[in-house]
Amino acid sequence: MKRILLLLILLLPVTSWAASYQQIVATKFGDADVLTLVTQPSLPEPSAGEVRIRVLTASASFTDVMVRKGMYGGAPAEPPLVPGYDLVGIVDKLGPRVTGVEIGQRVAALTVWGAYTEYAVRPVTELVPVPEGLGDEAAVALILSYTTAYQMLHRVAQVTPGQSILIHGASGAVGTALAQLGRVAGLTMLGTASTRKQGYLRSLGVQAIDYKTEDFVSRTRQLTEDRGVDVAFDAIGLDNFKRSYETLKPGGELVIYGLYTATLQGEAGGTGSLVREFLGFKWQQLLWNWFPSDGKSAAFYSITDMRDEHPDWFHEDLSTLFDLAVAGEITPQIWQVMPLSEAAAAHRHIEDRAVKGKIVLRVSR
Repeated sequence: MKRILLLLILLLPVTSWAASYQQIVATKFGDADVLTLVTQPSLPEPSAGEVRIRVLTASASFTDVMVRKGMYGGAPAEPPLVPGYDLVGIVDKLGPRVTGVEIGQRVAALTVWGAYTEYAVRPVTELVPVPEGLGDEAAVALILSYTTAYQMLHRVAQVTPGQSILIHGASGAVGTALAQLGRVAGLTMLGTASTRKQGYLRSLGVQAIDYKTEDFVSRTRQLTEDRGVDVAFDAIGLDNFKRSYETLKPGGELVIYGLYTATLQGEAGGTGSLVREFLGFKWQQLLWNWFPSDGKSAAFYSITDMRDEHPDWFHEDLSTLFDLAVAGEITPQIWQVMPLSEAAAAHRHIEDRAVKGKIVLRVSR
């Protein structure tokens, strides 16, 4: 009988006894309670041009919260879905016709959604090698936030040493990245944050503006001796954009990013509905009609749009960030490292605006 059972086991298809794995699934759009730890019965298989990755770390970001709420256009239209904008992991299996990577190699990927999982399948063209000497947590903290900051500074605004910038939300993940990279670029930096985060901003080399007690337009003018700043970075929302525009010196530029962050303040019929009305707009058309023709300019930045248009820039810029981190010129500010199973708690921290820097989810070792 034992021999017969052994023979039957050996004859079973490989997929029937493949290893299971866990992932976080948003069962529906809603608050953090919709995030559920689910066990999948077998590992995903890579197709041609794809690799399977054993995920080591993923980050928890503001964008993930928007995906969970159904307020981000780059995610699937309907749940269930797996959130997670970026990951670092080990190449576990190669699909047909894959070259350029090896099994066991550590890689990074900008996934947009799908990173809260122990195993992920990604196109090989998305992968960026992670260098030795850079930890899993630090590497994943660089992908979304620091690439966003780097590209806004150098691809969009094209800053030069000695220029001045205004950073809104300067204590957050992207704000922290802008501050660190701005210091490397030799910029004078002003930043807004709440009262309790003023000391953190000063530790980053940023002249702090308390948006709760100060008018940031007049304070920026005061700190720049009424000259204004060369560039302002704003993800706060529509009402804030025009005021940020007023802080610019002649020839200055407003860089708008993360428009969806405004939707978190809105419920039905509120800001969220207003923002969704703009989704069908050409962004250039919106900006041309919103701001006067006075020699200043405004631009909208999206990391996914820029990656789609210039995939070589994404690989080049993330590799540059990895090198800067290894050299100690930038240090990702990681607020907490939490297990994957606590993804819902991570989202609550983000929505409570308690985070200084980045939350990293440890998925596996």
